Amino acid sequence: MAIGPAFQAHRDDADIDRIRHGATVVAAPMAIFRVEGPGALTCLQGLLTNDLDKPGPNSLVYGALLSPKGMILLDVWVLRDSAGFTLVAPVEARETALDLFKRTLPPRLARLTDLSGEWTTAWLLGADTAARLPLAGLGELPPPGAVRALAVEDAPVQLAAGTPGAWFQALLVGATGVVADTVAKLVGAGATAGCPEDATAARVLAGWPALGAEIGEKTLPQEVAFDEIGGVSYTKGCYTGQETVARIHFRGHPNRELRGLAWEDLGDLHSELVVAAEKEVGRFTSLIVTPTRRFGLAVLRREVLPGLAVTAGGRPATVVSLPFTPDPLAA
Repeated sequence: MAIGPAFQAHRDDADIDRIRHGATVVAAPMAIFRVEGPGALTCLQGLLTNDLDKPGPNSLVYGALLSPKGMILLDVWVLRDSAGFTLVAPVEARETALDLFKRTLPPRLARLTDLSGEWTTAWLLGADTAARLPLAGLGELPPPGAVRALAVEDAPVQLAAGTPGAWFQALLVGATGVVADTVAKLVGAGATAGCPEDATAARVLAGWPALGAEIGEKTLPQEVAFDEIGGVSYTKGCYTGQETVARIHFRGHPNRELRGLAWEDLGDLHSELVVAAEKEVGRFTSLIVTPTRRFGLAVLRREVLPGLAVTAGGRPATVVSLPFTPDPLAA
């Protein structure tokens, strides 16, 4: 199999329960940019698939930056405050983002600062997160999709609550040392210091795509559930790649869609191919493996619907709806 370790999570059943219901904090380096200036909102509105204007200041928005043909270049979380925007993207997309921003953001109107390496993130997982934050001295969890500034050692740290359906409960963004201190406070308040595999498991359970796995160089937003996860607006006006996205939405449908897969056994997988009725219908892209179960994400032909029995990697599997239920093998 060619699926990289960043897209596989080997967890115990207890880990899955903790990721869903406990409080786990995963520190992770990301590509982080700050955009400020009198034209920052207008310029970013012309790039992002989602609407930054309607939610207003102190909001968190998810979306993508597209090629002129509507293919996803990278996905990004945008934290808006009264002074500007903080953009959080996969670390492997840093150079792509820098190149795009330098070509499209006029410095006089939208000043770009690359904070990658100086700032970092921590992702808070699990329903018990809200109870841990006050115990760590960080106040209450904001409403879904809202952002609040924290006073931590007189350094700027932003706390954002996940949007509805997001794979995380909250996101911390700020200077690397200050975020590390904040994570230590959360662990002291009873949260678990997690690992990248915890974040991968949370993402897969939520049915959320990732750059380099479900999102490739020829992926359209609707192929990876951007409608379902709130990653695209059809009312905000023009942005790069909008024509293709709007045409699919209003006049057609994607040929492929994101689905869940649940395997019936833990036998060896011999490829990433998914086969139905002796025809290749797609590939699986991310996996969670526990001692008793294996399930994951796949981008499949749209006619391959939940409930269908398929062969994935040479082993029997079932297509299931997203997000995953507590037991992906349950009917």
